[in-house]
Amino acid sequence: MRIFTPTTLILCTAILTVSACDPAEFDTDPDVRRDARANRKCVLEVQEIAKDPAAQLNTTLPIVEINQYIIDAPTQQERWMCRTDDEGNPTQLYKLGDG
Repeated sequence: MRIFTPTTLILCTAILTVSACDPAEFDTDPDVRRDARANRKCVLEVQEIAKDPAAQLNTTLPIVEINQYIIDAPTQQERWMCRTDDEGNPTQLYKLGDG
């Protein structure tokens, strides 16, 4: 049986934490970092509101507006629009298809 030292456990935890992140959040370009942060935050908002842990960024529908993202919630069969501010924080979230 192996016994891990506290240093080993801390390193393993740090590696797992970083590996769960989007590499784009560490890009040198601030716009790429902002988009990655906005994507992550919008997906988390939709997962919480729609109660759909499978929610993910839609990469097939083109968006021409800046700071706008479409998030698919496949379990609920819904599509959400998320608008963010210039720092990538969600400011508006609404379900598409609701008139």
